[in-house]
Parts: sequence; structure tokens; C-alpha cells
Amino acid sequence: MRIMKRPNILLTGTPGVGKTTLGKELAQRTGLTYVNVGDLAQECQLFEGFDEEYQCPILDEDRVVDELEDRMGDGGVIIDYHGCDFFPERWFDIVFVLRTDNTNLYNRLESRGYTGKKLQDNVQCEIFQTIYEEAMEAYKEEIVHQLPSNTPEDLEGNLEQIVQWSEQWMKDNN
Repeated sequence: MRIMKRPNILLTGTPGVGKTTLGKELAQRTGLTYVNVGDLAQECQLFEGFDEEYQCPILDEDRVVDELEDRMGDGGVIIDYHGCDFFPERWFDIVFVLRTDNTNLYNRLESRGYTGKKLQDNVQCEIFQTIYEEAMEAYKEEIVHQLPSNTPEDLEGNLEQIVQWSEQWMKDNN
């Protein structure tokens, strides 16, 4: 029996834009496998140190890529991470950059306990479209899409759009 080929999707954007909420719900609706890179790094200890300034571990990007390589080759994976330029371009069929207005983002990050420089830098990252530009440089332009992520209605619309895209991709590629 032939295994149906399924797409790999990257959900990226500044911390707090809603990647995890979208990714988990998307996995439920599509049957794709959801991988939160932060959680994976924690489980497998894929760190190369600790950032004192931001009070967080420093991801070992090479070890993350090694850890995910086999899964990504099989397809059917949703990757959730706030960075995107270290993943191999060949891994993804589509890249979604979630975008949130600054007031929403500020409130979301503050409620997570972000303060000072960490809070300001993440909001600035969103203002300057840093992750979107990173995605545009790392992947083919035609597979990179921005999605608004401010309201429950945005979430529902994004889910519907990605589920439809996924279904069409499977028709076209099987």
C-alpha cells in the first residue's frame, strides 16, 4: 500500500503571534503531525548555552535540524518556531508568517511574563517585519504568506485557509 504524500508546513512569526494555537488546531483538523521546536529542544536538550540577557536557553540549530531530518523527509509535518532561516529550504511546501498588531502582541507577551528588553525587542521585531523578511530570504517568495493573527476570527479564517490549501496540495501531489 502506497503512503499518501502529505505537505510540510512552517508556522513562524514573533513570539506571541499565535503559532502554537494555530499549529495544534491545524494538526487536529488535518491529521498532520505538529512539532513545537521549543518543546522538542527542551525534550531532547538541543541547546548550546544560556542567554543571560534574555534569560532563555540558546537553541543549537544544527542539532534541531539533525533531530527533525528523518521526520521532515516523510512529509506531513507542521513546524512551529519563531526563527525560520536555519531550516533547509527543501523541507517546506509552504511557509506562513503570522502577524499581530503591536498592542495585541505587547499584551500577550506581557501576560507571559516578558519584561524590559526582551519585551521591547520582540515588539520591535514585529514592527520591522523581521521574521517575514527572514522567511522571504530563506524560501521561495511564492511559498511565503503572511496571515493576520489578532482575533479568534483571524484564527478561524487562517485554519480554514490552510486546511483548504493542504487538501488541494494533497490532490495535486498524489
